[in-house]
Amino acid sequence: MRAVLVGIVVAALAWPASAAAAPKRLRAFDSCAALVTYARAHARPGLPIRRDGMPDAVSGPEAAPDHSTTNVQEAGVDEPDTVKTDGRRLFAVAGGALHAIDVRSAAPRRLGTLALPEGGAHELLLRGDRLLVLTQLGGFAVDLVRIGYWRPRTLLSEVDVSDPARMRVVRTLDVEGSYVTARRTGATARVVVASSPRVDEQRWMPRATLTRASGRRTAARLVRCRAVRRPRAFSGLDMVTVLAIDLEKGLPAVDSDAVMAGAETVYGSRGSLYVATRRWLDPRTIATGEAPRLRTAIHRFDTSERGRTRYRSTGEVRGFLLSQWALSEHDGHLRAATTEVPDWWGGAIGESESHVTVLRERDRRLVEVGRVGGLGHGERIHGVRFIGDVGYVVTFRQTDPLYTVALGDPESPRVLGELKILGYSAYLHPVGDGLLLGVGQDATEQGRRLGAQLSLFDVSDPRAPRRLHQRALGSGTAVEWDHRAFLHWPATRLAVVPVDGAAAGFEVGRGGIVPAGTVSQPGWISRSVVAGGRLLTVSESGVHSSRLASLDTGAWLPFTEGAP
Repeated sequence: MRAVLVGIVVAALAWPASAAAAPKRLRAFDSCAALVTYARAHARPGLPIRRDGMPDAVSGPEAAPDHSTTNVQEAGVDEPDTVKTDGRRLFAVAGGALHAIDVRSAAPRRLGTLALPEGGAHELLLRGDRLLVLTQLGGFAVDLVRIGYWRPRTLLSEVDVSDPARMRVVRTLDVEGSYVTARRTGATARVVVASSPRVDEQRWMPRATLTRASGRRTAARLVRCRAVRRPRAFSGLDMVTVLAIDLEKGLPAVDSDAVMAGAETVYGSRGSLYVATRRWLDPRTIATGEAPRLRTAIHRFDTSERGRTRYRSTGEVRGFLLSQWALSEHDGHLRAATTEVPDWWGGAIGESESHVTVLRERDRRLVEVGRVGGLGHGERIHGVRFIGDVGYVVTFRQTDPLYTVALGDPESPRVLGELKILGYSAYLHPVGDGLLLGVGQDATEQGRRLGAQLSLFDVSDPRAPRRLHQRALGSGTAVEWDHRAFLHWPATRLAVVPVDGAAAGFEVGRGGIVPAGTVSQPGWISRSVVAGGRLLTVSESGVHSSRLASLDTGAWLPFTEGAP
């Protein structure tokens, strides 16, 4: 079985596509023949699939103030989710279908249902009367060389929801490759798709098929060969494509950009999209048993113009990123929180430490201008939040140091304060008045986890952070790994967290973390939103509407007519 190093191409759809000026750090291919020659030269047997040393596995308008939106990292940068609302209508993915619900009154009302492709995981982006449904599809394929390998596909569906009772698919774009994530700023959605070359078929470029409502199909390469860029040092052959889609025009993509490297973490600000990946580890180094000292490459794309995506620069930091929350752009600088030794490296985690690195773009490069290290010796990062020029970093192995990092001087970042408590916070959310709410796990002095908890921190003086209150939640909550499951409604200081299938509400303030009520309904609640002055909780079975003030009475609407 031939193996290929994981890489990325952030690419442009050829319907049309425009190429940005070639950067100094990355090289563009002169022709398709040059790309194929390069790919063949590097696609030799024996190369590891993963560059991080891990074993391979088979593998509308902006929100109105009267309703909540998806809990996102950056204001003005929407993220895909399974539930979207504009305050009048709620759209939810459940049971393999798209459901439209009228949420303007106390009792939600079913408007319409649209079947979605079977066997896929679906997410939504909403702009006015256009929904973009992002679907991960795929299946096992068999050829003469590989038996039972995974061949992923990404299906983008443009859905007209102007009449929710008659939702219709206007166009679809079927792309070879895995759906990674997406971001929306204004009318432009940028979708990231990762794809692998079909070495045995001599297929080096992924393809995509556009299907219109009439049934007419058009197939094309996902990116023009001359628009593909590669690092000076070989970093893999896979392609990760960033498609820029104008939601007011619909599919296909209007522009894109391409780079040959790897993609693991995606972070978007109002004017940038960052794609990061761990550098490949030399198998000879791994064989020595020494703890790997990973480095992460970060590529920046300019997204400040509607409908355009342009490659701008590339940089590198020590260690690996926990998630998108480990990156933050502020006043022209990128901040990155990383841990040097991965926790899967057995006992070597004892040698680990974490850093916050500050980078700035210079001459097509992301250049390190400042760094502070020494965070959490023998631990790894479990939670990160950047707010303005202060960073909050949580590391954990047995106890939970919460570090506050001053970033006002990008060239001289420094640790301001440190708070050691038991357990950790995996998600941090500002709740006003100098307070930070942490969602994570309580733990013993030996680091044994005891269950989910909320912690309220006073960070008004970053030199002396304090935990004011804590409250046990239950066995666990999805907020630890999916921030979109968390709801904060500042108007009533309400925080809602899914816990053991229900939705637990709390009034959060300096006075404490006070229970505001619990909502239970058929199915496990995964999302909570506010619309029409009421709390709407969504499960696979349906939508429940509760009074926002007390969460005690409400109305239940199943997605399927006649269901309990």
